Amino acid sequence: MMGRGEINPARYKALLSVESSLKTFFRAVKSASSGQGLERVFITGVSPVLMSDITSAYNVAENIYLEPAFNELCGFRASELKSVLNQIVEECKLSPQKGQEALSLIQTFYNGYCFSESVNERVYNPTLALYFLKHFQNHCQFPRQMLDDNLAMDLNKLTYLSRLPNGRAIIWQALNETPPLVLSLLANRFGIDQMLKTTHSTQFIISLLYYLGILTLDGETAFGKLRFKIPNLVVRKLYVEHLFEMLLPAEPEREEVRLLAEEFYQTGDLQPVCDFMEQRYFKVFDNRDYKTANELTIKTAFLTALFNDVLYIMDSEMPLERRYADLTLIIRPSLRKYPINDFILEFKYLTLSNVGFSGEQLKKLPIEELKMLTPVKEKFAESKKQLLDYQTRLVSKYGEVLRLQLISVVAVGFERVVWQTVSKPSDLKIND
Repeated sequence: MMGRGEINPARYKALLSVESSLKTFFRAVKSASSGQGLERVFITGVSPVLMSDITSAYNVAENIYLEPAFNELCGFRASELKSVLNQIVEECKLSPQKGQEALSLIQTFYNGYCFSESVNERVYNPTLALYFLKHFQNHCQFPRQMLDDNLAMDLNKLTYLSRLPNGRAIIWQALNETPPLVLSLLANRFGIDQMLKTTHSTQFIISLLYYLGILTLDGETAFGKLRFKIPNLVVRKLYVEHLFEMLLPAEPEREEVRLLAEEFYQTGDLQPVCDFMEQRYFKVFDNRDYKTANELTIKTAFLTALFNDVLYIMDSEMPLERRYADLTLIIRPSLRKYPINDFILEFKYLTLSNVGFSGEQLKKLPIEELKMLTPVKEKFAESKKQLLDYQTRLVSKYGEVLRLQLISVVAVGFERVVWQTVSKPSDLKIND
């Protein structure tokens, strides 16, 4: 139904007609489980959309999806994966440290799913975990690509949802996690007719993202509302790729950004990426985006441009002892042999009124004057303090293996972007 990011209502309704194969099948199951030899039925992988629309054919089902007892039914626990990883490490004659690296890697990329509001236990995506384990066992090394191609279709689901009214805003909010997505109640039944409406509630969109597996439960707010988040780095990649294609629909432009990002990984020079942002990337934002622009807008734009989960463990708002770095790029352990750097980036935003210039005036302002503006200097000073704090915490977490560079980015409207590398408290380099 959403295979290419669009709905074919006529085809779907044909599947639901009285004599359709779909309803015939469910009627047969219902009949067989009513004393005709089928004692128990367990159905998984069926969306609430379908179950709502086939009610007349199968109205005896009990939804156990949110029951605490079944939270771990369709996922792996860390203890289960650790046992298998230890066997592979032993078969491959690798060091125990390799097993720890593998567990840490799949925890970052595959963990995070919670299917009941009453428990805190999180489980690993089984499809992805098995993909990783198979590659690790066959080749005695980690796969370069952490996303199994079987999940590529989820990107089409995001495309469909982003086209709904308010859909893009919710996807953007999910990626930023600020503020978190919340609902009083999950919607548990909605049919194709509701999906075809011209307007959709926030409850509908967040619930559908949850049932599609690209959001998961994340506890409750102080007022008892359900909180949702992107479960892990693999799913985050789907969001990033979707926004990247939406903001830069032309493949030549996306390829240009990828090449600029690869150069940045090696040199630490963010200037070419900032030039692209100023001259082309920010042009896609309209006046409505301008009115609501803030640090998160800038961070998300750079996240989509710099995202690379083949080389890096990438995260926005990484928790570092209860503090949150805007964007971190940590080299995957098995790829530290390559000449690339680790990064922490901190983003700040100033409006045109903050600096007292119009957009046209700002574009003509020489860089030396721009970087000496008091509001810009204050943002750099604020960012510098945060970055040095993050550096201490990150080195404590990962050790001295890090080739860490600290970068502060200050955007003034969508017109100018300046950046600063912080290497020592007394050693600053400012660029535009």
